[in-house]
This record gives sequence, C-alpha cells and structure tokens, in this order.
Amino acid sequence: MTRKLHLAVALDGTGWHPASWREPAARPRELFTAGYWLDLVRTAERAGIDFVTIEDSFSLQSSAFGAADDRSDQVRGRLDALLVASYLAPLTHRIGLVPTVTATHTEPFHVATALQTLDYASEGRAGWRVQVSSSPVDAALVGRRTVEPLDLEAYRRGEGQDAVRALFDEAGEVVEAVRRLWDSWEDDAIVRNVASGRFLDGDKVHYTDFEGRFFSIKGASIVPRSPQGQPPVTALAHTTIPYELAAAHADVVYVTPQSPEHLDAILAEVRDAEARLRPAGRPPLLVYADLVVLLDDTASGAEAELAALDERAGEPLSSDALVVAGTPAALAERLLDGQCHGLDGFRLRPARLPADLDAIADALVPALEAAGVRPASAASAGDGATLRDALGLVRPDNLFTTQAALSRGSEVPA
Repeated sequence: MTRKLHLAVALDGTGWHPASWREPAARPRELFTAGYWLDLVRTAERAGIDFVTIEDSFSLQSSAFGAADDRSDQVRGRLDALLVASYLAPLTHRIGLVPTVTATHTEPFHVATALQTLDYASEGRAGWRVQVSSSPVDAALVGRRTVEPLDLEAYRRGEGQDAVRALFDEAGEVVEAVRRLWDSWEDDAIVRNVASGRFLDGDKVHYTDFEGRFFSIKGASIVPRSPQGQPPVTALAHTTIPYELAAAHADVVYVTPQSPEHLDAILAEVRDAEARLRPAGRPPLLVYADLVVLLDDTASGAEAELAALDERAGEPLSSDALVVAGTPAALAERLLDGQCHGLDGFRLRPARLPADLDAIADALVPALEAAGVRPASAASAGDGATLRDALGLVRPDNLFTTQAALSRGSEVPA
C-alpha cells in the first residue's frame, strides 16, 4: 500500500443539505434517538473510516451567520455531541469518536475531564473538534459575557481582526490548559498495592499551574491519564487566524479548498504557520480537506438529486466547503488528486444521511482500497488500536514526567 489516505466522516442531523430531512430515505423521526446515531457510526466503522466527527453548538442551527433565524422548514435541535459519543463508545470497537466541544464558553477543566472519560469509555478512540463561538446568541445562553456580532464580510476585508484573534487566542489557551490537565497524572500514578494499602502515588499527581491571559488553573484533573495520554485535537479553519490556531495547538486541521490552486495556497499558508508556531517535539500537523458529497451511480443522477434537494430548499446549497455531486469513482479520483497535492486526508460531509454515508461505505471506500491508499476495511484498525494509532500519531510523553526527568538529570551530586 502507498501512503495511507486518512478518511473521516462529519455527521450532522440528517445530512449537510438543509432539505435532506425530506428525502424518502431520511429518518427525521429518529433523529433524536440513540439508535439513529449508532446505526450511522456502525456503518462508518464497517467501512473502516478512521473517525467520525459529530457537530454541536450552544444555540440552535441557523441559516444566518452568528444569529438566530425563524425558519421552520429545516432541522432545528440536536443532541449533545459529547454525550452521544459517550453512548457510542462501548457499542463500537474500532472507529474514532470526535465530538465538537466549543471552547469559547466552556471551562478547560470540564472539557479535559469529559474527553478523558470518553477516552476511557472508548478504550482510546476519543478526539476533540475544538470550536470557537463568535455568536451573541451563544454568549447570551451562557450569560457570563457579551459578544459583539461579527460582520463576516467586513472580516473578509480585513476589518475586525482583533476581536477574532482574541477569540482564537482564548481557544488556544483552552487547548493548552486541557493538555496540561490531561498530563497532570503521570502514567504510573496509580499503584493499587493491596498489601501496603497504597492506591495512589501522590508525588505523580501534579498541579497544572497554568497561567495565561484568559485562564489561571491550579489543580490537577480528577481523571487519571487516559489511554491515549492526550486525545487528538482537531479544528476547522478557513483563514489565517484559524490556521494559526491549528498550527500551534491542534493535531489535525480541516481546510476548505475550492480548487487545486486554492488548495496549494492553503497548504503553503498552513505549513508556514506550522513552521513559525508549532511547539518543538509535537508531531507534524495533519491536513484534511472538507467536502460536502452527494453520490449516485451516475454523474447526471447525482446532479439531478442535488437539483431536487435545492428545489425543496428554495435555494442552491451554500457551504463553506466545496460541494461535490457525482459518482463514487469520480470522488475517489478527486481524493487521490488531493493526496498528490499534499493532503493527509479528507473529512467528508454526507449531503444526505444515511444515503450518502452508505455510498461512501459501499462504493467509495472499496475504490480507495483498490487504489492502494486504504487498507482492507476489516483490517483498517484492529480492536485495541487507538485513534492516535489510526492517524499515525505517537502517544505523547507526559509533560510532568519529562520535566521530572530533566530535573533529575540536572542535579549535581554533592
């Protein structure tokens, strides 16, 4: 097999097309049931997908950026992504589970312990899609501060950069505080010596002593260091400031190129940010491209399906990611071309669930296996493998163990 092409699937509602809930094969009556999510994730697991992400937000979905709408013709409401992942953890065996957890209004301690618990429940298959909120609606739901509305068009013109940078700087602090909390117990801190009555080596549980611009955190996590040590951190990025967040703090970044030339420019900017900002010793950042996909046996059939959905919605599908309607074979060629341009993988957003997820599992993945960039689905990840294993990321050394070793090495004998 040539270099592995990583593959993830982004799950959201009945699919990424706002009219997908009206499809004959959709299951909108089951959307708020645990069984619906289990069926989707088991389909992805059967196909050997590396991991799924699960969307989440503080406020209801909206067709307006950063504001509420009053639409009743689209799906509104969702289950908590992290709790869904926790339910799925013991019922799945190989696939990574990466819930979205917003950093802007969530305390680092709560993020750290919840994701550590998910890592234990899944036996090392947890990850985190860190999200930033610039929404006044979200801020009002939490009630601890106010947030000025972000003018997206002004931001694209280069205005309002300071407020956006502050939000992403805060998110970066959250990630680093969480990483320290994850490491606050050394791997061998739990002794469990029944004969001596000693359960814990207290010298191997450390204060995080995190001091930043936005947070000051003293204590340790209540959860011992989890199977992966640090679950992989992932982030979606569209512009320079988010690229810098990912380069400095994440393990995987999802980008949204609109053409091969755009992809080349994004990769150059991401790698430049990585060279400037990435901490020494952290593995190279993995870069995935996001695509919204609608698949059919023929290209004309896929285009007709998309046109029908657009007609039901009353407008063409608009997305931050490129929308691809075509055959699984054509999509496979597109993914292989992206890998040749330097991508490590793709995160696919099915336009319709379960239809496009089924097509990914039954047709796209076999095409990639035949091309030699994906292992046979049954062998793509064995039971007991962690998400870090699937992504080729080594288990990180514990920060406090490393500091203790360095301290001992610097001691001068009397």
